[in-house]
Amino acid sequence: MIIPIRCWSCGKPIGHLWEKYKERTAKGEEIKTVLDDLGLERYCCRAVFMGQIDLIDVAAQFKKF
Repeated sequence: MIIPIRCWSCGKPIGHLWEKYKERTAKGEEIKTVLDDLGLERYCCRAVFMGQIDLIDVAAQFKKF
């Protein structure tokens, strides 16, 4: 699944924050502090980020030629 451009519930633009979130959590920062720093205060926006599984590499394997 690819991160949506806007939150499913409230419509806030969140797609541009995904790369920053991924980089900071990969470095070992706590998820709560990263989400707070990025300005994601609503629980619906937080749920989109915390429930995201990056499957773009898996889906790319099944590309039709």
